[in-house]
Amino acid sequence: MIDTVVAQMIADEEKRQREGLELIPSENYVSRDVLDAMGSIFTNKYSEGYPGRRYYGGQENTDRVEQLAIDRAKQLFKADHANVQPHSGAPANEAVYSAWLEPGDTVLAMDLGHGGHLTHGAPVTRSAKLYNFIRYKMKDISTGEIDYEELRELALKHRPKIILAGFSAYPRELDYAKFAAIGKEVDALLMADMAHIAGLIVGGVAKNPFDYGFHVITTTTHKTLRGPRGGLILTMGTVGNPLKAPEKTLENIPTLIDRAIFPGMQGGPHEHIIAAKAVAFGEALKPEFKVYAAQVVKNASVLADALTARGFKLITGGTSNHLILADVYGSFGLDGKVVEEALDKIGLTLNKNAIADDTLPPYRPSGVRLGTPALTTRGLKENDMERIAEWMKQAVDAYQDEEKLAALHEEVKAFALQFPLPSDN
Repeated sequence: MIDTVVAQMIADEEKRQREGLELIPSENYVSRDVLDAMGSIFTNKYSEGYPGRRYYGGQENTDRVEQLAIDRAKQLFKADHANVQPHSGAPANEAVYSAWLEPGDTVLAMDLGHGGHLTHGAPVTRSAKLYNFIRYKMKDISTGEIDYEELRELALKHRPKIILAGFSAYPRELDYAKFAAIGKEVDALLMADMAHIAGLIVGGVAKNPFDYGFHVITTTTHKTLRGPRGGLILTMGTVGNPLKAPEKTLENIPTLIDRAIFPGMQGGPHEHIIAAKAVAFGEALKPEFKVYAAQVVKNASVLADALTARGFKLITGGTSNHLILADVYGSFGLDGKVVEEALDKIGLTLNKNAIADDTLPPYRPSGVRLGTPALTTRGLKENDMERIAEWMKQAVDAYQDEEKLAALHEEVKAFALQFPLPSDN
């Protein structure tokens, strides 16, 4: 690279990733093939529209690569239709809202403090200013059980146009059958935001909402799917005439969503990222991906038990997926920012995170969020989780001891260098 300043920054980041261990549950490592596709010559091509329906010429190859991504996504999730153009998960969610709702319409979604996502109605977001979000919560924080009775009561009272199942910091599995029954009772669109667990779904270790009658699934492609940073919308049903504005019926959902993405929200799709999505979807279709997904869940379970044994108080009492949420303030009297920074110093990266009904402010919350997708991609197994839990406890105990933290960093570094990055291959 001629730009030596940027080249050095890239080299520094590669060094950081190689010498540390990534515990943020929304991050992962991509393969060399995915990385190469992201940097491919497809980045030069403008391709507004959809395969076979573009506004510019010269689309024979962009059409092929985007259609391949669509076909593989449909196969992975057992969907009828896929839109692979969303730039990330937030615009994917916004597109569904835009496709189905009118300003002021109601959405029933998980409370941010109980594990939901910003785009599920947090007051600071654009969508919350347009639509009326009603929030459901956990009934029992110690187990993570959702209050489905309250959810039904809220649905009957507010008659939401969309009932949204999905989360950003919830360590358990949702009961999609109960969501579906409530949605049917109030005639709501059933939407699942599976950004965190998409890879677990296609890997066969988490339930597929489509099997329970859901109409729409949104997801990112860069978490458990191990793809490039981007979004994806999957639906049941087929696309009609994209040039004619259809009525807002369930049969027209695929067409409504396609129109909401383009021309509604985005211009030209990022075909180099779509090419990388196609590669990642192809990797997820291979038998070894199921082995990976199963190992992610095994590792998370062992890590949760190891942390509990060392005094970490876990929200919902553990995990059923890839994600762990720990109340470090309740456990050790330290806020999440202090713990995040202490672990950063030893080469373990996680993120501070609010817990249910948190009494501390967002930038210094009571919890930390961590998970095992990236660790598992690097090749770590169950026995390695005990070591990570021990390092975490030692870092918490020594959070003010720079000399001890530096020594722990050397231990983590020596260990991490035993596990190559997938892009090395």
